[in-house]
Amino acid sequence: MRVLITGITGFAGSHLVDFLMKEHPEVEIFGIRRWRSRTDTISHFQYDDRVKIVECEMRDLTSVFSVIQQVRPDRIFHLAAQSFVPTSWTSPADSLNTNIISQLNLFEAVRSVGIDPWIQIACSSEEYGMVYENEVPIKETNPLRPLSPYAVSKVAQDYMGYQYNMSYGMKIIRTRGFNHTGPRRGDVFVCSNFAKQIVEIEKKKRPPVVKVGNLQAKRDFTDVRDMVRGYWMALDGNCTPGDVYNLASGTTITIQSLLDRYLSMSDAKITVEVDPTRLRPSDVEILWGDYSKFHAATGWKPEIPLEKTMHDILEYWRERI
Repeated sequence: MRVLITGITGFAGSHLVDFLMKEHPEVEIFGIRRWRSRTDTISHFQYDDRVKIVECEMRDLTSVFSVIQQVRPDRIFHLAAQSFVPTSWTSPADSLNTNIISQLNLFEAVRSVGIDPWIQIACSSEEYGMVYENEVPIKETNPLRPLSPYAVSKVAQDYMGYQYNMSYGMKIIRTRGFNHTGPRRGDVFVCSNFAKQIVEIEKKKRPPVVKVGNLQAKRDFTDVRDMVRGYWMALDGNCTPGDVYNLASGTTITIQSLLDRYLSMSDAKITVEVDPTRLRPSDVEILWGDYSKFHAATGWKPEIPLEKTMHDILEYWRERI
């Protein structure tokens, strides 16, 4: 079996490779990266013969077509995206263009080459946006009320997956992943950002103040290692092509509580300060997912507790700072 991972240098992409090499060593792994992509997330397998990394600009149809024609994958995990919500506020056109056109090129390349792979597209819980108190935990049937340009781009990707399945019969599974985190997460994302700040304070590299944004928001965190296992199971044939599935922990926690847990894991004396630049024009107040539909189809459920995830992120930064 040939597997193609777009965004292999990203957070989830690199963890999916780890999962495949450990649990499915028979799989041929191909990964797409841009020439300017960072490589620290893939340094541990970048030169491993079991992983073939190909250069591709996903916003260029010719480039994508060339890779699809060369690899002819049996499964595609489309994880490449501009995934940081605040960046979508400062560069909305770039976020929309990157996320929507890249996926369009992927689908059109698959059609043009004439192959029929299973395709998982990584949609997002941010699509739900404005969620009301009587709507949680959130099911796949909940209305989509996106509150950021990023969320709008993911709604477009999501519905494009539905449209290409209905129009062309492509075997596309839409997974709406709720917040996922773990080691190697970029330091702009909240769990990794808090951990990095704390470690820098422990090592006397910054004043003993953690800068924060909105601490009242509630989020549903899943360990990325559980998430990528779910991605793989989504393409095992038990999910309905064209359908959408939530991947979540089924629990929620305030960012304040998350921060408190992190502070309790360090002996450093730390104060907290709100940084206005970390506040968004509009923020999703609660994300709390119901993953029962995906569990019924695949048997998947999260296995790694949040405390272990947080500990592993702290240790990741302690080893690198």
